[in-house]
Amino acid sequence: MSEETPIPAIHDLGGAARFRCTPVEHDEVPPDAFGKKVDALRQILAQKGLMTVDELRRGIESIPEPEYFALGYYERWLRSIAGLMVEKGMVAKDVLE
Repeated sequence: MSEETPIPAIHDLGGAARFRCTPVEHDEVPPDAFGKKVDALRQILAQKGLMTVDELRRGIESIPEPEYFALGYYERWLRSIAGLMVEKGMVAKDVLE
């Protein structure tokens, strides 16, 4: 019996030829107002036990590749948070569309 190599998810970019030898971007800029609001929402949901960081990460990692690269950092967070709240029945999907 042979083990199959797992197919990497979009966030698993290490070793991908198209990303080799590219400069690392250092984000020294603090989050803007949008980023601060998304982070505040994440903190509130976590404090209330409605979401974990692992769930947030799972949601971010499940964003399809074209959408993943089209979204900004905190937009990915918000997309994940919204998906989790729909998944948990806290928000109706049609409210977000």
